Amino acid sequence: MTTPQAKKSRIISVANQKGGVGKTTTAVNMAAALAILKKKVLLIDCDSQGNATSGLGVEPQAFEKHLYHVLSGSADHEDVTRPTPISGLDLIPSNTDLVGIEIELAGREDREKILKDFLKPLDSYDYMILDCPPSLGLMTINALTASNSVIIPMQCEYYALEGLSQLVQTIRLVKHSFNPRLHIEGLLLTMYDYRTKLTYQVARDVRTHFRDLVYRTTIPRNIRLSESPSHGKPIFLYDPRSKGAESYLALAREFLNCQRSKR
Repeated sequence: MTTPQAKKSRIISVANQKGGVGKTTTAVNMAAALAILKKKVLLIDCDSQGNATSGLGVEPQAFEKHLYHVLSGSADHEDVTRPTPISGLDLIPSNTDLVGIEIELAGREDREKILKDFLKPLDSYDYMILDCPPSLGLMTINALTASNSVIIPMQCEYYALEGLSQLVQTIRLVKHSFNPRLHIEGLLLTMYDYRTKLTYQVARDVRTHFRDLVYRTTIPRNIRLSESPSHGKPIFLYDPRSKGAESYLALAREFLNCQRSKR
């Protein structure tokens, strides 16, 4: 009689060092969409700005314990994990205290693996989504070291390709040095404006270069999607009938289909 294997959570970083590309919007709404599709999800805000935290209606300064305390060794997951208004979606929040963590951890030999070691025993989730800061510093390295794969949101403009080679090189370095299983899950075209030729040209170039790595689903420019973070709600609570909500739900379904095909 064989013992059933314990479920392993899949850990996905959402990363791009270029700001303003829809990274946090993607992390929040991708996590919410997976929960709506009956997956158990943990969203981890790895950015000291705390935008993923506030985007779920949680005030970044509302709790005594958050991700900083996990990384500094003064808290465990029961101290920092919070429920959200979306059933099946939990949050580990962040705030500005996280700014100093890179300096505090600089002298530690295992500094790139602290987040990985913390997440390892958390096997009750189907997916963990890590919202990375807009940089390639130690916090992003920790997230990539802990992850199975990376989703890279890209805005549909020519500058979007700038810096992508640097991110890809960082992913390769992390894969070589700390995390052999790490791979690019997919590239996501965001702020897609169907009215402009530029959008089509950039999308064509990205798909030509990266082929099957680019998601078929695109995220449109959508005012309701832009408004929802200021109301502290994922798009599915703010306007579930909007194009933004439809697109992120389609992305989550495409993502899950890709996961099934890899088994």
